[in-house]
Formats: sequence, structure tokens, C-alpha cells
Amino acid sequence: MGLHPNSKAMFGSQHVRTNPLDCAVQSRDKHTLDMVEAALRHKETMLAFQPIVARNTPNKAVMYEGLIRVLDATGRIIPAKDFMPVVEDLEIGRMIDCVALELGLQSLTVQPDLRLSINMSARSVGYQPWMRTLETGLRADPTVGERLILEITESSAMLLPEVVISFMAQMQNHGIAFAMDDFGAGYTSFRYLRDFMFDIIKIDGTFIRGVARDPDNQVLLAALMSIAEQFDMLTIAESIETVEDDAYLRATPIDCLQGYFYGAPTISPPWRQTDRKRARSRRTA
Repeated sequence: MGLHPNSKAMFGSQHVRTNPLDCAVQSRDKHTLDMVEAALRHKETMLAFQPIVARNTPNKAVMYEGLIRVLDATGRIIPAKDFMPVVEDLEIGRMIDCVALELGLQSLTVQPDLRLSINMSARSVGYQPWMRTLETGLRADPTVGERLILEITESSAMLLPEVVISFMAQMQNHGIAFAMDDFGAGYTSFRYLRDFMFDIIKIDGTFIRGVARDPDNQVLLAALMSIAEQFDMLTIAESIETVEDDAYLRATPIDCLQGYFYGAPTISPPWRQTDRKRARSRRTA
């Protein structure tokens, strides 16, 4: 006896119904994506700034990382972990990169002594709106190039290594620096690491959290720092949260430190607090 013409669809529907967890996950992801898309349309976005300090002067930020924040209809921040893994392969991921870059360029223009790192996906290199945003920002204020750092995760860079290498060479002519994020967590070959010529290596938090008490991480950290030194790249340790890890890392040759121990991401960085104080002083004068 032949199958009903719609039998595959029927079996598919039955399969979905027998996997309520899959349905729940898909429904949650769809709802989150809808909220993110609505936030982008209504420009309900902002940057949070996390300080990065030099090892020898941990009380003063030498640069900041700008982290995109997307708000829901009530004004609450949608956790990045709820949507970033889902959007990486979608155009909405490129749109988020555009917004982050635009906000970062605006911050660099307003604050002339700011040095800022902005995250991007390698996929955004070929996304015309993102490239136009970058080119427009560089034309509007040529000084921002020398203060902008574009941060690409190790795994993202390896998706399109030749494209990223060409893009980096082009943009470094404008003074833009490049940081490889989550170094050690991906699968960069040494051949590509040599060809990439990143300016900065950010060592993944997996090797940093608890390093003061973890001999294995201490050995791995030393190896990663040695690789960075060989290629003349500045090193940043990520995810530092404790006094012990801070003390251990400050006794190493690491260049810079980042983590909640030095400051959580904030939408009210020091320069904005200063601007508000000045505005209040003018109003009361």
C-alpha cells in the first residue's frame, strides 16, 4: 500500500510533538530573536564599557571593551548568552555588529582620549552595511582609526582566514588594531597565526580563572604568553575575578588585565559621569 502524499509532513509533525523540549527551545529562541529584531528597529541598544588595565598600573584603565547591550520592550537588558549563539550565522548577527560598531565610533568621536575595543564576527567583513559604517566613521573622524580595536574570536577568524587576513592588512593602514579574543579556546594553526598578524591576544578565561591555584593553567598560560611574545603581540588576560589571580598574574609578563576584579561592564563609564557632573554644575551656577 502506498504512502499518503503528506505522510512525510505527518511523520515530521508527529516527531516534533514527541519532542516537547525541542519545541520549547525553538519557541524560546524565536521569541528572543523577535525581541532582538524589535530592539534593533527601535534603536533600543547601548554599549557597556569594561575597563582593561595595565599590569603595572591596575588602578587606571588604558582601554575599554565596548559590549553591546540590547533592551527588551520593558527596558531590561536581554542577556547576550540568550541570543548571540543563535544569531552568529544570521543576518541579524551582522546587524548587531553594525550597531556595536556605530556606537563605538560615536564614543570614540565624543571622547578623543578613549581607546576602545569592539567585537565583530569575521562574517561581517563581507557585509556591506557594516563596511559602510566603518568607512563612514573613518571619513568623519580620521583619528578614530588609531584608537579603534576590532576584536575577533579565534574560532570566528578561522572560519574565513584569508578574508580576515586581507581585511586586517587593509584596515591596519588606517591605524586600526586587531585583537584575537578567546585565544587558546579555538583551533588556530600556527601558520595562520603568523599570517594574521594580530596586534593583541586576549587569553581565554578558561586558562585564567583560578590560575593562582591551578598548576596546569599556569603552564598553559606561560605557553600562550610565549607564543604571543614570539609574534610580538600585546597580551591581555580575561576573566580575572579574585585577589589571588590578580596577584599571580601581576607577577607574570602579561601586559594587560581585564575582568570583574577591575570593573564590571557599565553604561556609565568615567567620562560620562564627569560630563554629567559638569552639566549639573552649569545648571546650579
